Amino acid sequence: MFGECHAHLIMDAVNYKKAVQIHRNGVNEQAIRDKLEAYRKFGISFVRDGGDALGVSERAVQLAPEYGIDYRTPIFAIHKNGHYGGIVGLGFDTMKEYHQLVLKVRERGGDFIKIMISGIMDFAGDGGVTEEPLSREEIGEMIHIAHEEGFAVMAHVNGARAVQDAVEQGVDSVEHGNFMDEESLQALAASHAVWVPTIVTVSNLKGTGRFDDTVICRLERLQAANIRRAYELGAKLALGSDAGAWHVEHGQGLIDEYNLFVAILADKDRTDMEERLTETENLICKLFKKTD
Repeated sequence: MFGECHAHLIMDAVNYKKAVQIHRNGVNEQAIRDKLEAYRKFGISFVRDGGDALGVSERAVQLAPEYGIDYRTPIFAIHKNGHYGGIVGLGFDTMKEYHQLVLKVRERGGDFIKIMISGIMDFAGDGGVTEEPLSREEIGEMIHIAHEEGFAVMAHVNGARAVQDAVEQGVDSVEHGNFMDEESLQALAASHAVWVPTIVTVSNLKGTGRFDDTVICRLERLQAANIRRAYELGAKLALGSDAGAWHVEHGQGLIDEYNLFVAILADKDRTDMEERLTETENLICKLFKKTD
């Protein structure tokens, strides 16, 4: 079984606010164990978390070996204050403050840095990105500082310009990456960055009644077309489901993501696809790891 390259153990795929609340007065260890057990049940032995602000992923690092899981985490994601990201991490106003947060990740044993570059998809509206991304200069400086401190960088990013800026500035992985165009896809393929599309976060919304299926299906088609084009260009693709997001179960989410890749790339050689996914996962395992 492939590894889960994008998860959030603090989330429960049902109700984010309630899932967070059980950790407000201290980390709820049983909630973490339940999710780790779900991964073990599905034979998933590698999990890369996206971080949180309450110490859940930090505790999971200590518990994961009991379940035979190689678990990687940034401890918390880092966002610029006033922009999206408080849901999973800590904020900064100046690059000096950002640098201090990077150093805090090291102090707390984080494996890599996760940065928040853009907003999320507005499923309740027209499906666009909820806010403008950070500037190219800010993105470049954030990546540079993290790299100088010896960390690989995982970036939450949506929108063609933001993705292109991130990969051209040396980001190590693109998370979600919705709304890429041909130019940004070409830039992605020419870079060393891994793309984790998390298309299941869109596909699993179909038929739930939570949002307009017309919007959901349009977003799914667009992301599927970009996965296909990225694969044809030779870009590095990896499986990650954003497990814990609404309607994306821990463990099952990765199975759903894999099945979507199989359907999207149905006319491609299955063995070649799996070999490429395995190679990319191995690259993630190598890059996104704490060094002493």
